[in-house]
Amino acid sequence: MPIIIYRPVTKGRRKSSVQDFSDITRTEPEKSLVVSRKDMAGRGNGGKITVRHRGGGAKQLIRMIDFLRDKYDIPARVDSIEYDPARGARISLVIYKDGEKRYIVTPDGLKVGDVIVSSKTSAEIVPGNRLPLAKIPVGITVHSVELQPGKGGQLGRGAGTMIQLMALEGGFATLRLPSGEVRNVPQAAMA
Repeated sequence: MPIIIYRPVTKGRRKSSVQDFSDITRTEPEKSLVVSRKDMAGRGNGGKITVRHRGGGAKQLIRMIDFLRDKYDIPARVDSIEYDPARGARISLVIYKDGEKRYIVTPDGLKVGDVIVSSKTSAEIVPGNRLPLAKIPVGITVHSVELQPGKGGQLGRGAGTMIQLMALEGGFATLRLPSGEVRNVPQAAMA
């Protein structure tokens, strides 16, 4: 995701930056993978305003992201890279060999036309492929890591976040999170 950093020609422009949308290949989302977001306008479950000065704004559609990636050993082709108003990271529309479409969080280096696969046994170590931590070489950076096998990606889902696989030992994988925290997760967890 390219970022435009402005020259500090005025005080207001100093240290300011915006996203460059040159990497976006499609502007409209896939209709079958979005739901409308209900605007609560600052109201709680009783219908009364609990937070003031909320409401209005542009209508947003929530994209249904596949964090589980449970279609194993079926190759999928990246059809488009899209903007998601609900997150900082870009999302990719992938089309599986059987015709099913799903959204995934776009890893750095994934391009339109790339073929990705999610496998429990073996797959090439390239951006976009999903494997158990036990099958990934030590030292590789990963994203969208499961905390428990079969639960779906929970760690490292934001834009630019990378988790380094430090060690595989005793049924657990040692991960270094972007915050510097070192954490153990089961080796069977997918990333």
